[in-house]
Amino acid sequence: MNAPRLGIGIIGSGRVGAVLGAALRAEGHAITGVYAVSDASRERAEELLPGAPLLDVPSIVERSEMLLLAVPDDQLESLAAGIAATGLAPGGQLVVHTSGRYGTDVLAPLAAAGCATLAIHPAMTFTGTRTDLPRLLGCPMAITAQPTFLPVAAALVVELGGEVEVLAEGDRPLYHASLAHAANHLVVLVDQAREALGRIGIQDPGAYLRPLLEAALEESLRHGAKALTGPVMRGDAGTVGAHLEALDDLDATAEFGVRGDTGDTYRALALAALTRAKIPEDSREQIRALLEENPPREDA
Repeated sequence: MNAPRLGIGIIGSGRVGAVLGAALRAEGHAITGVYAVSDASRERAEELLPGAPLLDVPSIVERSEMLLLAVPDDQLESLAAGIAATGLAPGGQLVVHTSGRYGTDVLAPLAAAGCATLAIHPAMTFTGTRTDLPRLLGCPMAITAQPTFLPVAAALVVELGGEVEVLAEGDRPLYHASLAHAANHLVVLVDQAREALGRIGIQDPGAYLRPLLEAALEESLRHGAKALTGPVMRGDAGTVGAHLEALDDLDATAEFGVRGDTGDTYRALALAALTRAKIPEDSREQIRALLEENPPREDA
């Protein structure tokens, strides 16, 4: 039997909300309304959800069987409390949020009003365009809900094309920290490397780094720390020292008069690599001393 089609209201037409709304509409659900504040959100709703009415929150709550709350983490608690306080949410209404940080406790006021509350977080970066839709296929999605409602959350994930991962309420902060650390800090790391290569005249730093980074990423996903290579893993203190001198020079001549942070990042990550390196203790201590030495600060 086919699952019943729902009237879905989307509160927050950011990169995530508009894309998930488009995916659910493609499965036959109706979009009853979209709450979008900024010009960018309105344009995104028009592009991904053409014809869906732009409404205020109370109107969306009144006309929807399911609410999709796709707002920034820090707004979620007050939004849920505010909707519950209006008394507009009928018993039996589904309320789904997309935050990685929270489970369903943040929606407690709506659960107390008789709503079925679910947390569904796709483990991917969204661009807020149609290119995200095929990327949902096979995407892991962490769900948290009361046992009674887990099948409902799992069914929505299946409709989105994702892979279900059930997560306990208390595990959400560490889960989200792991994803943010991997994805967001990878972007910082790559941007620093691109900047450094650009400084020495390499015309397309991204293309130059691509073969190296793709191989490193694939091997690290398969084998973890066993994929580590480079001077720390070889115990090559002289090379580490040369790297630090070059990066400190780079940082001291950073643009816009602000000292760069690449050397600090290198030191922190190299120390983490050192804890995973199987090298003689004298080499380990020599490298540690280099990495823990404070870099020169011309702006101090």
